[in-house]
Amino acid sequence: MIKHLDIDLTPEEYCTHSLLSRAVAHKCGISPSDITHVEVLRRSLDSRRGRILYHTSVDIYIGEEFSRPDYSGHYQDCHNRPQVIIVGAGPAGLFASLRSLQLGLKPVIIERGHPVDSRRYDIAQLARTQQVNPDSNWCFGEGGAGTYSDGKLYTRSNKRGNIQYVLERFIEHGANPAIAIDSHAHIGTDKLSGIIANIRHTIEDHGGEYHFATRVTDFIVSQHAGQTQMLGVRDSQGNEYRGIATILATGHSARDIYYLFHNHGWLLEAKPFALGVRVEHPQELINQIQYHSPKLNMRFLPPAAYSLTTQVDGHGVFSFCMCPGGVIVPAATAPGQQVVNGRM
Repeated sequence: MIKHLDIDLTPEEYCTHSLLSRAVAHKCGISPSDITHVEVLRRSLDSRRGRILYHTSVDIYIGEEFSRPDYSGHYQDCHNRPQVIIVGAGPAGLFASLRSLQLGLKPVIIERGHPVDSRRYDIAQLARTQQVNPDSNWCFGEGGAGTYSDGKLYTRSNKRGNIQYVLERFIEHGANPAIAIDSHAHIGTDKLSGIIANIRHTIEDHGGEYHFATRVTDFIVSQHAGQTQMLGVRDSQGNEYRGIATILATGHSARDIYYLFHNHGWLLEAKPFALGVRVEHPQELINQIQYHSPKLNMRFLPPAAYSLTTQVDGHGVFSFCMCPGGVIVPAATAPGQQVVNGRM
């Protein structure tokens, strides 16, 4: 049988298999030897009440074998299927491509930057010579802006879309399965580039196409009965890419796409302006404050994080993310700009 249980565990109990089995067995009134597996479904670390605890939801397998979750995306062979043109190989473009394969459509991805491996040389060149490649940099290139400057998974829009689907696709392509149970999941910058490359292999193996170092310069449209229909896109070399649908997944930094919309006379809506500042604290200080102890044994504890939110004159003020051990990176996408961002 499988028994579901919500239980609070000390960090040592959570991180030690024998202690975890003993704790859940005690709460269920059974012997630890009866338990064949404990699967953690959700976890969050709480230190607000002077005692550090993991709030967990677990499934206890009693006399029953545990089967690992199937994270396969079950993609179709789309080599000869109708094409969907996807502009941008960042998160939106990659997940649109994976979903296209599941629906039996062939994704054709147009990316102005370079593949994730060679993109790192463009970033290194910027650091060494201060010369920015306007098409391949911290923001542009396979994987998008977060590939080399973040690695965290965080959203406040938890009422739209299937977040579990996103996590499973990352796990399928090499992320730690723990991201599926963490309240604030973190892939890690050091792992993300490999995961992005694995996603490309999946897309290509099932018939998808990539066109790197290819910048979209115009849309192919037709006018019929007063309606504008998007047929595809045209690149800077005059090549055309047509499909049954076109998805623009260009991100917020692709200003040329916004100018292109303006030139076509299409509706644009400005996003609210947000101003960010960087605040630096020693990690040891954050640990002491969040864990409420000047002396800590961090053996069973992760580096502490915090989040602050308030309202000032009707405007939201909030801490966006933490980057333990982070550095400042030059995130400009064109010469003459001064843009910085934090990097994990």
